Amino acid sequence: MKITFAIIGCGLIGNKRAATIPEGALAVACDTDLSRAEALAKRFPGCVATADPLAAVSREDVDAVIVCTPNHLLAPIALEALRHSKHILVEKPAGIGLEEVEALAHTAKAANLKARVGFNHRYHPAFQKAREIFESGVLGPLMHIRARYGHGGRIGYDREWRANPALSGGGELIDQGVHLIDLSRWFLGEFQTVEGHATTSFWDMEVDDNAFLSLRTAAGQTAWLHASCTEWKNLFSFEIFGRDGKIQIDGLGGSYGTERLTFYKMLPQMGPPETTCWEYPRGDESWACEIREFMCDIAENRTPSPSIADAAKALEIVRTICRKSQKPAP
Repeated sequence: MKITFAIIGCGLIGNKRAATIPEGALAVACDTDLSRAEALAKRFPGCVATADPLAAVSREDVDAVIVCTPNHLLAPIALEALRHSKHILVEKPAGIGLEEVEALAHTAKAANLKARVGFNHRYHPAFQKAREIFESGVLGPLMHIRARYGHGGRIGYDREWRANPALSGGGELIDQGVHLIDLSRWFLGEFQTVEGHATTSFWDMEVDDNAFLSLRTAAGQTAWLHASCTEWKNLFSFEIFGRDGKIQIDGLGGSYGTERLTFYKMLPQMGPPETTCWEYPRGDESWACEIREFMCDIAENRTPSPSIADAAKALEIVRTICRKSQKPAP
């Protein structure tokens, strides 16, 4: 089954997405800066460029639309794509308002269209291995998760679109923090108790630059999360604690360091655990894996996971924390 695509938003992420699309399957590249759309399109034979998102999503030769715009445009463009009977892959957080993201999920379900959210971290090789270990049962019942994700910004960061709540919907929590929330839900399930706060400690902006979360399931399992853009040295750390063992994931490649998974298996006599380590130095393959999964969603008529509904669940937690902290909330 051949699936043809339109990409809306031809910046860094749009180019990452385009590089993973099968040869001859990219029909149109769209960006309000036409020169960026043209630069992307010329790399793909048969691909045309446009600055008009509506023209892109309404084309008859397009089956699926990938939306890679700034946050405030994600949901409106994705909704237009659904209205034109296109399947969608929309980047996280899928919108700047919880209601507009819930509307995407409802519209896609009513039209029997596939709607996937770009939580690509699930497809990093360390997380795919972690899921395999988790599903094998060797960790035993899960107890808690501890995770940190952060960067240090750059000169002028507080004047970029991510610092403007009208464009971003929030700060570091809605940016990198939603990945931590999504990954924690993937392993622990739904959270019944949402506690924590978001604060602006350094950057001259209205939105948060740090968020501290304590999320608990109905069974009392906890995800303790910290998202920060005052980390100074880029950091990713995700630890999953079971009664019989622990998984620790460090790094995401690039400036975050080599991606590495360490599995600590508790021994009957306790003491130092049996330790196995995997390293993944070959680069970030999550984007290609995610596109393959999206194509399988369409070809096999299966429910995407993660779905737009997963994005809504993450945004609901973001909203709760931001409102408690009197910060701009999605």
